[in-house]
Amino acid sequence: MTTKSYKHEMIKQVDEHGRIVIPKKWRDEHLKKSSTVKLEIKDDEIVLKSYEPVDITKYFNSLKADIKSDLDDWDAVKKELYRKHPIKRS
Repeated sequence: MTTKSYKHEMIKQVDEHGRIVIPKKWRDEHLKKSSTVKLEIKDDEIVLKSYEPVDITKYFNSLKADIKSDLDDWDAVKKELYRKHPIKRS
């Protein structure tokens, strides 16, 4: 299987606030799901990559614990959890 690789380059001016403009065509093609980017320093280069945060919502409402405390009282919930599952210190 052959993978095609392509490279596009463009010279851009960095303004006094450190900003550059990414061409609209590039944004449309490579920043489809998010307008957030990740900057990395790799050797002597600054690398800009599209970034999509990990969706953790599948973990919401999935904690199962046998507790009697009122869930609106987080201090009581925390105290009960510590009593049932004490932190082991070495």
